[in-house]
Amino acid sequence: MSEKPTVTTPSADALTAEKANPKRFVWPAAVVLAVLLYFGISYLADVFTHESTDDAFIAGHVVSIAPRISGQVAAVHVLDNQMVRSNDLLVEIDPADYAMTVAQKEAAADAQSASYKTMFAGWQLMQAKVTTAEADVRKAQADADAAESTATKTQADFVRAQDLLKQKTVSQQEFDTTQAANTKAQADLKSAQENVAEASSRVEEANRMLAAAWAQVGTVLAQWQEAQTNIAAAKINLAYTKIFAPADGRVTRKAVEAGDYLQAGQQIMSIVPPEVWVVANFKESQLAKMTPGQPTTVEIDALGGKEFRAHVDSVQAGSGAAFSLLPPENASGNFVKVVQRVPVKIIFDEPLPAEKVIGPGLSVTPNVQISKFILPAWVVALIAIAITGTVVFIFLAVTGRKK
Repeated sequence: MSEKPTVTTPSADALTAEKANPKRFVWPAAVVLAVLLYFGISYLADVFTHESTDDAFIAGHVVSIAPRISGQVAAVHVLDNQMVRSNDLLVEIDPADYAMTVAQKEAAADAQSASYKTMFAGWQLMQAKVTTAEADVRKAQADADAAESTATKTQADFVRAQDLLKQKTVSQQEFDTTQAANTKAQADLKSAQENVAEASSRVEEANRMLAAAWAQVGTVLAQWQEAQTNIAAAKINLAYTKIFAPADGRVTRKAVEAGDYLQAGQQIMSIVPPEVWVVANFKESQLAKMTPGQPTTVEIDALGGKEFRAHVDSVQAGSGAAFSLLPPENASGNFVKVVQRVPVKIIFDEPLPAEKVIGPGLSVTPNVQISKFILPAWVVALIAIAITGTVVFIFLAVTGRKK
């Protein structure tokens, strides 16, 4: 008959002692403690080496689009939130009225051009008359010079004839002939001198008429130039009937449709360029160690808190309240000190996702590194492990001594 195997059953005291033994929970607890220490030390290190705020948002340029002329909208070539490039056609205004104005100004300029040519031809004619009058003066002066020579000669002959007559050398008839010749020569000289004076007066009159003609030419020329300026202005207004995008960006706040009548300066849409930055309103107590160039990480809420590298660009010279529409008057009434906030401009160091729309006003959380020395993650992990090991060693030593 075979013997039954002997089964050893642990006693109740042994089971109780095994359950009460805490050593089996040491290593799981050590892992949990190490993880908690890692995150706790990281948080403390971040508190002492970084400054953060949730009062921050995305900022960017907003380009307002408005027509420079009035008119009815003929066509709108963009849609809401559409991405456009620089010089893309946005809106067309009916150009009929402005094209008619250009035609009218060009016709007026042609008339002024014809008047200018007529006046200029008249001035050239007067210039020719002045030349003719000056030639007449020269001819009259030459005749006067010849008459003066003749008069001088006949005067000398007459003087000699008088002497000869006294000497009874010439006859009375010869003397009378010489005297008559002298009288005629003197009369011719006087007539020639009067002709010179008359010709000179005609030159002066022609010069005055030439000056008057030139003044008329200048007046008509000024009118023609004004007409050319009017044409240029009309063509500029005609070009303004097409509104182009001044920069790359996304169309926002579109408020124009075909058929609308627009006034000059009326805002019809805005374009938001892709270049954005962060404006963070830090407390004044957080600015003690903050300087431009410090590295920053920016969490964008619209992207699920994804972080992007950035850096501090500049700090505004004054609090935000000082530049508000109604700045506080601390000199009146009772004063209560309020911690002020100062805008800090932060620029991204890496491109934002092109497929995501990141525009002005979105909330972000910047974290600025204000200390040059920071604890690397592996150092924090070593410190957490060292502290955890020390705690485990002390715990095992104490529990072993009690046992």
